[in-house]
Amino acid sequence: MSRYPRRSGRLALRAGSLAAALGLWQLLTAYDVDLWVRFSQFPTVTDVARTFSDRLSGPDYWTDLTDSLTRILTGFLLAALLGVATGVLVARSRLAEDLLGPVLEVVRPVPAIAMVPVAILLFPSNEQGIVFITFTAAFFPVLVSTRHAVRALTPVWEEAVRTMGGGRWRILGSVVLPGALPGIFGGLSVGIGVSWICVISAEMISGQYGVGYRTWQDYTIVDYPGVFVGMVTIGLLGWLTSTAVELAGRRLTHWLPRTSYVPGARPRPARNPASTTVPAKAEEARDEHLV
Repeated sequence: MSRYPRRSGRLALRAGSLAAALGLWQLLTAYDVDLWVRFSQFPTVTDVARTFSDRLSGPDYWTDLTDSLTRILTGFLLAALLGVATGVLVARSRLAEDLLGPVLEVVRPVPAIAMVPVAILLFPSNEQGIVFITFTAAFFPVLVSTRHAVRALTPVWEEAVRTMGGGRWRILGSVVLPGALPGIFGGLSVGIGVSWICVISAEMISGQYGVGYRTWQDYTIVDYPGVFVGMVTIGLLGWLTSTAVELAGRRLTHWLPRTSYVPGARPRPARNPASTTVPAKAEEARDEHLV
């Protein structure tokens, strides 16, 4: 079986996939194809691109972008700090679990967007309320993933540190947090995506400026190319922030073994033990490149 394409080939494949999707969109909308769904109601790719270009040359687009990024980063960073701290505390302390666990489990199933009335009542400004909703959306995924990651740690590591005279803070810094990092970043990846969903929804409901607010305003005035500009902007921002979280996680967990598994590929045959030194170094160099 042929080997999977290298990095340049994979990039070309991804670019070709995106170009094919855009081309299909252009054809269906340009010829007003109406099958089970009505593509005649959609703007064409050229209409969206033209509107996007006009928005980029104006100040409102960049103001909306800055406001949304400020809200998402503020709420997400607060959720990351408090979610990790609370998750570790609940996982390591029975007292904290008994005191905080019931409250957290009752509040956790409530959708963050349902907190909009609460935010309006609690905070004097819409800005603070939107940050609160963003924080709530990311807090619980981070909390739950941290709690499970800490509880899944093998007790042998902690016992080894205690044997060498390490105390509680030493165990926390050298065993608990490093061992739980993969699970923590799994929760952060989920949290940043949920945060974007909720911050856009909150901006549509009660925001002033922001990508979500502008997208809803375009919908109310029947500016459908503008609506798609907002959707594309939201998608790009979500992709960039999720990629940043993933890259940070890979940097901080570089000590983890990396897999080179490719679906459908044959497993590599076992090598001669006498010749494993050079391939091992090559694998390590490749993993460092991926990180």
